[in-house]
Amino acid sequence: MKKFINSLRNFLIDFKSNWNTPPKGRYMSYKEIASLSGGGIGVRFVVYCISQMMLSTSNTLIGNTIGIDPTALYIIYIISLLSSFPLTALRARMIDNTRSMKGKYRPYLITMGIPTVILGAAFIWMPYEGMSLFMKCAVVLAFNICFQFFYNFYFDAYDSLINVLSPNSIERSDVLSIRSVIENLSPSIVNIVFPLLAKLITGENTLYDLKIFRILFPPMLFFGFLISVIVYVNTEEKIVRAKTHFIKVRFFDALKAVAKNKYFWIISLAGWIGFLEGAFGNIMQWMYNYQGACSAGQYAIITAIAGNASFWPNLVAPFLIRKYGKKKILIATNILNIGLIAFMLPVVKMTGKPNIIWFLLACNFINTFISALGHLLTPSINADIRDYQQYISGERIDGMFAAVGLIGNVITMFTGLLLPFIYERSGLNRNVAISLGYDGSNVYDVLYDSNYFINICTVLIFASIIGAALNVIPYFFFDFTEAKQKGVMKVLKIRAMFEDYGNGSYTRESVAETLEIINDARTYYKKTPEDIKSSPKSERMRIKSDNEQIEIAKFVMDELGRFGTPEGIAELEYAKRIASAGLGGFLNTEIPTMADVKNMPNNTKEEKHRRKIVIEHIKDIRDAEKTARKFFPNGIKEIDATVLESLFEKETKAESELLNLSKEMKNAKEEGRTDKIADINQKIQSLRKEKTRIKADIKKAETDYSNYRRAAKPYLDAIKTIKQAENYGRLDEIETLCNA
Repeated sequence: MKKFINSLRNFLIDFKSNWNTPPKGRYMSYKEIASLSGGGIGVRFVVYCISQMMLSTSNTLIGNTIGIDPTALYIIYIISLLSSFPLTALRARMIDNTRSMKGKYRPYLITMGIPTVILGAAFIWMPYEGMSLFMKCAVVLAFNICFQFFYNFYFDAYDSLINVLSPNSIERSDVLSIRSVIENLSPSIVNIVFPLLAKLITGENTLYDLKIFRILFPPMLFFGFLISVIVYVNTEEKIVRAKTHFIKVRFFDALKAVAKNKYFWIISLAGWIGFLEGAFGNIMQWMYNYQGACSAGQYAIITAIAGNASFWPNLVAPFLIRKYGKKKILIATNILNIGLIAFMLPVVKMTGKPNIIWFLLACNFINTFISALGHLLTPSINADIRDYQQYISGERIDGMFAAVGLIGNVITMFTGLLLPFIYERSGLNRNVAISLGYDGSNVYDVLYDSNYFINICTVLIFASIIGAALNVIPYFFFDFTEAKQKGVMKVLKIRAMFEDYGNGSYTRESVAETLEIINDARTYYKKTPEDIKSSPKSERMRIKSDNEQIEIAKFVMDELGRFGTPEGIAELEYAKRIASAGLGGFLNTEIPTMADVKNMPNNTKEEKHRRKIVIEHIKDIRDAEKTARKFFPNGIKEIDATVLESLFEKETKAESELLNLSKEMKNAKEEGRTDKIADINQKIQSLRKEKTRIKADIKKAETDYSNYRRAAKPYLDAIKTIKQAENYGRLDEIETLCNA
């Protein structure tokens, strides 16, 4: 007991001292973690409501309640999906080019959250009862096109925020576990009270009455948004890159960069080919609503228990990740899912027997528990993939992943047809509904018939088994381990510090941190990994840690020594040749042709890499020539980036002044100073106009500078490579500086 009290006291002391400042080796304070998680409760209220309004081939609000049959539902789903292409591209461009003192994602929690909530409230109050099928489809589609932009932007801003709150993968996983535990309170609460309130509102055991949604959803939306503002107020984004680094992302450049990220394709492929895994998702709700398997009170308990299944994995996930790593967990959970879904088959076939829904609950609970463990890793893995993207391309282009993900939407357009086809062929159609004595206006009435219910659910379970089996295959090829992610982040820190040092904008803290990374790498670089399995249990933790440090050390030392390898020497020689030709002559520099590339050796890993680099150089020169002809017909002229930096400083200053004036305005209103209010208001209006002018100047300057960077890319890359080699050669100088 004494030991427990001491541990609790130490925790409380640590919690208090790190409420506003992160613990050593971490990046997020407890206040940030609490705000992200607590505000997430509000976000999840919004997500719960809007996700039920989003078009999908298995949507029960749109299908069962509003009354749009599966075929019509699929058609408007496809149209909505097509509308997402330009909207997602616009969203990606906005995110990647956001440069605000408020951050990359945080501003959109407000600017996209407000229209999302208003649209959600309006959607549910549309008079669907008096509409024809065509009008229902038109209205639902119109709202969903708006949701594609505003809601997806809002949710993506919250979900992706963890990517930039910490560069530490383990910390991100820990915080995601805490966030999931807390934020899932909202769907847990809703799952408990929704059936009870539905019974109170309608007097029947039904979940498919519009009155239920009209009464419950608007308060949930507005209340949820207000809570989510906590995330905006109390978090701070942290991206590892040089202070002087400027980025203006061109859509197709970012697209090509992300296309080279193999880990993105592995994770995406798992989702694309495993799309059927969730086909069984509505069965338990159907069993209650159409087969009367239990009372409203019992169903409230059932949904509470089912929703609680995703809570427990959050408690064990951080420990499992540390022990087994993300890859092993993903493979294990997906394999287990195959068997767990199959267990539902005999249960569904006993529909109609007393208490059978409780057996279905047991299957759902275990399946959800296992699935949640795998799904919990998704945000953390996505963050790791973006770290890797910055490592291979030099740019942080998070938003563009959503744009490349549009390829998945194209695939979904075709795979999404399969579920309505399964519904139709298994008996969920108008002809069967009419044959059973219904008017055919709502094909889901077929589910009241126990024989058709069992037949349809059996088919859906088989489809889910196939989806789960396909889903696991790509994960066997995912090898971006936790150690690799740590190595990548240390390399990014090294690059950022050396770039800042070369530009004279470094800090002694960043230099000290980088030197510590390098010294640790020197200690472990020449060591040989030990075999863990053959070692005593008492030594395994130490050996695992040492082996990880050895792997990280290789990343660090390979980066520092990259210009001493044959490939690095060749890269530096090419850079010097391009740079010596100057901005006006680099396009005329003689470089290998594609015909020459075909004759290059392509057997070893090094030879393939060298060949790949030459191909990229050729493509860069060709793209530069096209851009130069279009925007610089009289020759490429240098554009000074300091003009942009000056404009950004002005914008930041204007934002800061507006914030101060807002505070002054609040105080003046509290004091009743009408004369002061008018003066402050005039200053605010003037400052807003100035900020608008600055934004226009920034937009023009960014476009000009972006065109210049595209036209001069081979030359600018060459200068950057030479500077990087020179900066890496100044390591002794930097060490002397730090020790002075």
